[in-house]
Amino acid sequence: MNSFNFKYPDHRPRRIRGNAVLREMLRETRFSAEQLMMPYFVRAGRNIKEPIASMPGQYRFSPDALLKELDTLASSGVRSILLFGLPETKDEKASASYSSKSVIVQAVKAIKKRFPEIAVTTDVCLCAYTNHGHCGLLSADGYIKNDASLGVLAKMALAHAEAGVDMLSPSDMMDGRIQAIRSQLDGKGFEELPLMSYSAKYSSSFYGPFRDAAHSAPAQSEGLKRPAPKDRKGYQMDFSNREEALREIALDIQEGTDIILIKPVLAYLDILREAKNTFCFPTAAYIVSGEYAMVKAAAQKGWVNEKESVLEILTSVFRAGADLVITYHAKEAAIWGGSK
Repeated sequence: MNSFNFKYPDHRPRRIRGNAVLREMLRETRFSAEQLMMPYFVRAGRNIKEPIASMPGQYRFSPDALLKELDTLASSGVRSILLFGLPETKDEKASASYSSKSVIVQAVKAIKKRFPEIAVTTDVCLCAYTNHGHCGLLSADGYIKNDASLGVLAKMALAHAEAGVDMLSPSDMMDGRIQAIRSQLDGKGFEELPLMSYSAKYSSSFYGPFRDAAHSAPAQSEGLKRPAPKDRKGYQMDFSNREEALREIALDIQEGTDIILIKPVLAYLDILREAKNTFCFPTAAYIVSGEYAMVKAAAQKGWVNEKESVLEILTSVFRAGADLVITYHAKEAAIWGGSK
């Protein structure tokens, strides 16, 4: 509302809207390929490009096959990727997560050698590496061991840093993990390595396809006195909560994150906007696997136009306050023309 109580004449917006060139000139929200980040799933092996049934158009790649894929990505204009690892072995200690020979370490080294211009971010979480599928270690009583998990996460982050990663993205939602990782990195000479933390990560039904893709769904583990939790509601956020998100974001900023991330995003655009307004901090958003799969399924049925739907969704996320968006549609969106 303007302070002069001025009433615009009725014809003013109509004349602008009637001219396509002027509409584009005055468009308020725009995005480009440089603001998109493409996620990839990396598994051990050679010459593997394995389709993910629940995520049409997405694959599990071996490191060498991923290099071929990145040739195509680079030509689209997208210059940033996020890697999720699928280990060959899992155990209760998530030992493979911090191995210097892990598939993620191999992939990062290969990518930075072949594509030094691509910014590589890696996921830091234990869910794909534990035999119970939880994001932290479990006690014998089946409870998450928050503090004990921090050391493992820090070791995982250090292994990725030593491989040459450009940014780390802790997604586990353990309390205090940003401070633990930041301290580990700073103590080993990686003071300049940025962190993009999942600051407000809600316990959501939209993660289903991802858990299929990463083989990371919660499962029962032998040797426990009581059953492990069947979900991650004990450490991911209740989707009913708004103020909790702001508290979690504030804590991550205080502990040393460089970018805050909201996940999922389509049902949480209010959280994204409020976070941006409250903190005025670099802000990312993740259009997650279920959100991607819904558009894909509807497009395959002919119920929506995929291109138009994706560009409309992306524009809404940037309009709500995102500075960068992680999306499985990154390559297509860049080719389609961003804000067109």
